Amino acid sequence: MSERGDIRKNTTGREPVFNIPGIILAIMGLCALVYIAEAYVLDEQQADTLLLNFAFIPARFSQYGGFYSPSAWLTMVTYSFMHGSFAHIALNMIWLAAFGSPLAARIGPLRTTLFWIATAVAAVLTHFAVYPDSMTPLVGASGAVSGMMGAAARFGFRRSDSRNSAAFVGDILPISVALRMRSVIVFLGVWFVTNIVTGLLSVGVDNSATIAWEAHIGGFLVGFFGISLFDRPDRGRTDVDLLV
Repeated sequence: MSERGDIRKNTTGREPVFNIPGIILAIMGLCALVYIAEAYVLDEQQADTLLLNFAFIPARFSQYGGFYSPSAWLTMVTYSFMHGSFAHIALNMIWLAAFGSPLAARIGPLRTTLFWIATAVAAVLTHFAVYPDSMTPLVGASGAVSGMMGAAARFGFRRSDSRNSAAFVGDILPISVALRMRSVIVFLGVWFVTNIVTGLLSVGVDNSATIAWEAHIGGFLVGFFGISLFDRPDRGRTDVDLLV
């Protein structure tokens, strides 16, 4: 296997500080509205009702027949728009803007929406596999955002140098190529260690809800291995020539 060209050559271009696609702004806006409603508009009982109805609760499926309830299935996605604290939503929105913007600019709003759903569902199913009887609500965009981080690694973090676009460019890298890039290897190592450590220490959430590093890993893996299913078919190799 050989590799021609500088696969990092488009990572050095200067881009606008704020270049966020509409679909990412819409997701951020929805997350913000839900958090504001839960934290500042609804009373305690209403906020608890919102949490119970729209957060993902594993025991709803393992003990209370959730697999036969359409509304329960919806919580596999709706949980991703809810957050347990200001720090929780702020951190997720920062990473969403950073990794979601180039991905959405690349694949478009419809595929971004489908990608969000797929990675959000993968995250909760991973959490469910580990904690099937848990009564603790799971909330947060972290699983879907982790999927975007996984997808970014498959592009080798190559971004357009155009001032009008921050999109990922070039072909999706073969897994064997991506896993031999120093930037990808370092990113994967730091990402996994950070998520496991912070998850074990339970940093960043309050007592009414929880996030889980297992869910992050589920979303990340689907993003890393499944991004080719969501890429636009008209996106050819524009800045890299790979020979396999």
